[in-house]
Amino acid sequence: MSLNKALIAELKIESTSTKKLLEIVPAEKSDWAPHEKSMKLGRLATHIAEIPIWVERIVNADGFDFGGKFTPNVAESNEALLKIFTEKQDAAIEILEAATDEKLNEPWTIKRGGQVIAQLPKKVALRNIAFNHLYHHRGQLSVYLRLLDIPIPGMYGPSADMPN
Repeated sequence: MSLNKALIAELKIESTSTKKLLEIVPAEKSDWAPHEKSMKLGRLATHIAEIPIWVERIVNADGFDFGGKFTPNVAESNEALLKIFTEKQDAAIEILEAATDEKLNEPWTIKRGGQVIAQLPKKVALRNIAFNHLYHHRGQLSVYLRLLDIPIPGMYGPSADMPN
């Protein structure tokens, strides 16, 4: 199986779990955070919805510099979260469909203010910065929701809240 087909399959499978969580984020708790140093719930959920944009940033570029200005977005509703996620996910799949193994083996450089942090093959950057990053924050979101006493859907089988 080509690299792009394997990556697409994973994105599609994992999108179901991501959507389950985005559907239950309470918009009225958007400004809630479990700690003063933590990201607020609305920003975290929106960040998760936006993460698939990293597929394009990695596949179609030689690198990314984190030194630029960033204005965080916060979706106002579950519908908006799901729309953002679906659009970014669909675009990511389209980009991966066109990506060859050769393209995915090309180097990609992460910088901050012009200083090189790391250089990785694009396939490794995709796994780390796009995929694993999404799973990390999705787990974080599930903890936020648990702390708000919102029943957590199963991701890889039943959950304590939804055993069947």
